[in-house]
Amino acid sequence: LLSVAGVNRVLTMDLHADQEQGFFEVPVDHLYASSIMVPYIKSLQLENLCIASPDVGGSKRASSYAKYFDCPLIIGNKTRARANEVATMTLIGDVKDMDVVIIDDMVDTAGTITKAADLIKAQGARSVRAIASHCIRSGPADERVEKSALEEMVFTDSIPYHGSCGKVKQLTVAALFAETIRRELNGQSISDQYLF
Repeated sequence: LLSVAGVNRVLTMDLHADQEQGFFEVPVDHLYASSIMVPYIKSLQLENLCIASPDVGGSKRASSYAKYFDCPLIIGNKTRARANEVATMTLIGDVKDMDVVIIDDMVDTAGTITKAADLIKAQGARSVRAIASHCIRSGPADERVEKSALEEMVFTDSIPYHGSCGKVKQLTVAALFAETIRRELNGQSISDQYLF
């Protein structure tokens, strides 16, 4: 649809699959929310930081954060009963007495991320937070997050949040996109817009 509409360049952030860039015949600049999320995680000054992925599919993203912070990585291994419904979940790694930050690209119904948070807390974590790039938040998402072990759920504002959950916090992507667009228009490099 974008190509037929006549776009000559695409600027996006945290695609669900990196391969999506290959669908375009125009240049695609794929930004990462890490340049916004990393400073936020640093600001928390967590004593025993541990990064977690709620599922095996997100382990590459979470591993990048764990390497950057030089901290342990935990991976959730889940099975699904059906779409948007987690049947079982186990953790790979030890979270006892850790301050865990779960990293994901998007949260829809919040079933996986809240199940992971509850399991992490039950296995002895000192605190559990979640950070995700995109806030889809459909169905029971707000209620699940509110009732979960999560201390907070942090998103970018790539999708506006209009819910009522007190644990949700949004960080803006406006400056990141604006600066990238400015550099592209002036023919400047955007490589330092990427942390990892």
